[in-house]
Amino acid sequence: MTAAVHAPCVDHLVVLAADLASGVAWCERSFGITPTAGGEHPLMGTHNRIFNVSSPAHPRAYLEVIAINPGAASARPASARRWFDMDDAPLQQQVATHGPQLIHWVASVPDVAERCAALATLDIDRGPVLTASRPTPSGLLEWQITVRDDGLRLMDGCLPTLIQWGAVHPCDSLPASGVQLQSLALQHPQTATLQAACDAIGVAGCVGVAAGGVPRITAQLSTPRGPVAITSFTAQA
Repeated sequence: MTAAVHAPCVDHLVVLAADLASGVAWCERSFGITPTAGGEHPLMGTHNRIFNVSSPAHPRAYLEVIAINPGAASARPASARRWFDMDDAPLQQQVATHGPQLIHWVASVPDVAERCAALATLDIDRGPVLTASRPTPSGLLEWQITVRDDGLRLMDGCLPTLIQWGAVHPCDSLPASGVQLQSLALQHPQTATLQAACDAIGVAGCVGVAAGGVPRITAQLSTPRGPVAITSFTAQA
């Protein structure tokens, strides 16, 4: 069975937590919902909880709360770091101090190798394409994803990781959560580079890119409690 072909789009938001329990509690405080779906990533030694945030503007999107799995070692080589900068000590300290935080986003593309080649023409190395999977009650989820050996997100998380799904997408079995992604905005000092990268990936029409002295990702969501904005920027005391 082959995957359906979808245009490039926002696939999911990545929220890093020190552990899943604190991530779930953050979802309950922020959105008024308790995510129960999710699983383990043997390749990375991580695990997650996810919930559907699909909307008319972003029809196949979810939010992922992810944490290092203390009961599992990464199957990656010792010299390779986990995805999404999860091994970065300053980022870990920021999450430990301020709690779970939006750190990144992932773009779904139908042709991940071609999109990586397009980024390479801009001198952007999105990293090798890895094959990953995790079991779910509905069957095995399989995907191809860009993960650099150094684990870097790039451009402070504003430049998306690229993913190409197999025959099944998580949203196929995720019920509506009552939370919907309304918009995703990116702010970065290297505005022209970020805009060119989004054009090369094919997601320029899905996200807003603006200039700013402080790198920032802002997601606007509707929730059972009303509008909620989450951002990657945490003001330091």
